[in-house]
Amino acid sequence: MQVKAYEARFHAPCCLCSACHNRWNVRDEEALDKNRNPNPKVILKMLDRAVTELVGVSDPVEAWRKLVKPNDIVGIKTNVWAYLPTPKEVEDAIKLRLMNAGVSKERIFIDDRGARTTLANCTALINVRPLRTHYWSGIGGCIKNYIMFSPNPSQYHPDTCASLGHVWTLPIVKGKTRLNILVVLTPLFHGIGPHHFSPKYIWDYKGLMVSFDPVAVDAVGVQLLLAKRRQFFGEEKPLPYNTHHIIYADKKFGIGTSDLSKINLIKLGWMEDVLI
Repeated sequence: MQVKAYEARFHAPCCLCSACHNRWNVRDEEALDKNRNPNPKVILKMLDRAVTELVGVSDPVEAWRKLVKPNDIVGIKTNVWAYLPTPKEVEDAIKLRLMNAGVSKERIFIDDRGARTTLANCTALINVRPLRTHYWSGIGGCIKNYIMFSPNPSQYHPDTCASLGHVWTLPIVKGKTRLNILVVLTPLFHGIGPHHFSPKYIWDYKGLMVSFDPVAVDAVGVQLLLAKRRQFFGEEKPLPYNTHHIIYADKKFGIGTSDLSKINLIKLGWMEDVLI
């Protein structure tokens, strides 16, 4: 995977130019407290650094003004899986910067399972969820996070959720996503079965991955999980469930790139055990 230094320039997030496949991985050793609770001030600092670098604007508020406008209705598509939900501290940081950018509190909505109703009228979406292994799709990432926008989510389960990319072509979401944030504060890297979870298989990575491209961020997320599995098990340990929905999202549905050689991974902050 190619890693390049950052060049300060801005490309509109709605395009699919090569710069939109850049993926920022920002980490901070102080992101979690001794009880593994996110530190709100550090989370905001991490988000600011990632977004300003991504957009190419030094001021965080100006960076968010490049992403949303005051007349936007903004939906924060979160994830409420009980064992590893999107942290409230991350949601609050996003909401704060949206309001700083001029979007009124009344025009900001946060939801997961009711997204098809509550976020239907949104003109802009911020896609944010934790990274984890998943029984049907191999990983739960940014692509899969939009499944609740479908009127029939279960239709995407066959063939290890190969057609998840299709959700992104539905009118309710098409062209609305301004930012994808893959939360890697405590990712889940192993498990077997539909509702698998064990604290043994999460680790304190203390990071956020940010990109305009949901496919690129998920493709690198897979590499992070594989690297941790290699470190933990002491050998190559493929994910037990196929992640080909990421390739199909690229090759069949054209919503981003899955080719690691075309993804620039820019790493910021704490580098201990960065793994990728």
